[in-house]
Amino acid sequence: MKSLLFSSLSVFALVATLGLSGAERAHAQSLDDITLNVYKEETCGCCVGWITHMDERGFDSTVFHPTDIYSIKEELGVLPKWQSCHTAVSKDGYVFEGHVPAKYISQFLASPPANALGLTAPGMPMGSPGMEIGDSFNSYDVILMKKDGTSEVFATVKTQAEQY
Repeated sequence: MKSLLFSSLSVFALVATLGLSGAERAHAQSLDDITLNVYKEETCGCCVGWITHMDERGFDSTVFHPTDIYSIKEELGVLPKWQSCHTAVSKDGYVFEGHVPAKYISQFLASPPANALGLTAPGMPMGSPGMEIGDSFNSYDVILMKKDGTSEVFATVKTQAEQY
C-alpha cells in the first residue's frame, strides 16, 4: 500500500510539472526540499509575512525563536550593516537576512557566487515581502554578502512588481 501511494504521488507530481514550461519545471524542481531555518523574534509580524511569501513560492520554513537573535547573526557572520529583523539559513549554510524576495534567493541558490555568505535586504524596506503597507514602496538593493566581509549589489528592486 505504501509503495502504491508513493507511486501515485510521484505520478501526480510528474503530471503536475508537465504542464509547465522548461524554465518553470526547472525552477519547481530546484525548489524541492529547500527548507530554510528562520531565526526571528517571537512577536515579529513582518517576519511572518516574509515566511508566508517564501512558503507560497515553494520554500519550507522551520522557525526558531532564539533568546538572543543577535548572537545568531554574529555567529553566522552577518555584519551589523547587513542586519534586519530575521535571519534564514539554507541547508548548505547560505544566509538570507531580512526581507529578501524569494525570486532572488532562488536565483542565488541556482548558482551561488564564489565566496558568498548569502543575500540581505538591510533594514526593513517598505513594500518588500512582509513589509507591504498598501501601495507604499521604496526601492531598495538586495546585497550579496561575502564571507570576507565585503559586499556588492546583487539586484536593485525599483518597483514592487519586480519582486515577484
